[in-house]
Amino acid sequence: MSTAQGRRAAVLGHPVAHSLSPALHRAAYRALGLDDWTYEAFDVAEEALPGFLQELDGSWAGLSLTMPLKQVVLPLLDHVEPLAGVVGAVNTVLVQGSGARRVLVGANTDVHGIVAALREGGVTKVGTAVVLGAGATAASALAALSQLGCASPEVLVRSLGRTGGLRRAAHRMGVDPDIGLLGTAAARMPKADVVISTLPDHGADGLAAELREGLHAAEASLGVLLDVAYQPRPTALAAVWARAGGLVVSGEQMLLHQAAEQLRLMTGLVPPVDAMRAALQARLEPAEE
Repeated sequence: MSTAQGRRAAVLGHPVAHSLSPALHRAAYRALGLDDWTYEAFDVAEEALPGFLQELDGSWAGLSLTMPLKQVVLPLLDHVEPLAGVVGAVNTVLVQGSGARRVLVGANTDVHGIVAALREGGVTKVGTAVVLGAGATAASALAALSQLGCASPEVLVRSLGRTGGLRRAAHRMGVDPDIGLLGTAAARMPKADVVISTLPDHGADGLAAELREGLHAAEASLGVLLDVAYQPRPTALAAVWARAGGLVVSGEQMLLHQAAEQLRLMTGLVPPVDAMRAALQARLEPAEE
C-alpha cells in the first residue's frame, strides 16, 4: 500500500490546462485523508517526455497521461502491463522504487473506465457496436467491447491510411473489426447496440447535424451512445442521440472511472468514487449555465 509521506502525482499532456484530473485526484486525497499527497498538471510535449521521466525520484507515486503521450511513452518504460501492451496505449505510469532501483510501469485504465461507464448505463453485454475514431482511445474501446462480448465491431475513421496502429492493436487483442469510413456513420450507428465516439471535442458536430436529419426516420429503437468527449455538456452528438430516444452515457463517466482506477493503482486504497464524482460535477456545472 503506497501511503508514504510526501507522495507526488501529476497529469502530463500537451495541452493540459483543460484537464479535470487534478480535481478528481485531489478530491480523492481529501476523502482518504492523504493530506500530504499532491497532484499537479504539467504541459509536456512529446520531445520533453524523456527528460521529465528521467527526473522522477522516489517521492513520485505515478503519472496520468493524456494526448499526445499515451503511445510515445511505451519505449520509455521499464515494464508495460499486459493490457496496456496489447492495447498499445498507456495512460498511467506507476513509479516504483527509487534511485537506481526506480522502475516505471505503464498501465491502461481507459479500458476499465469505458467498461465501468457502460455498465453504469446498464450495458452488461454487447452484440453489435460502432466505434468512431482510430486513435489510442479507440484501441481502448475495442478492448472494452471485447470484454463485454463484442469481438467484431465496426470502426469508422476519417482516413483508412491512418489505421495501421489500430489494426495492429486489434490483431494483438484477437479482435476483428470491420473498418470503414466515417462518412457512413449516420447510416450505421442506429443499427448498433452500442456506439462509442472517441472523436475530439466538436469532432462529431458534423455527424450530429447529419443524424439530426435522419434519426427521426429510424425504425428500430436506438442503442447506447458513449461519447468520450464531454464538452460542451451535452455534446452535439449526445443531444441528437438523446432527442431521438437513445440512451447516452457521458464521457465524464469514463473520465471518472479511469481516474478512480488510477487512484487505486497509485495509492493501493479503495477509490472514493462518490467524492470524486461530486468534485467532477462541481467543476463541470459552469458549462451548463
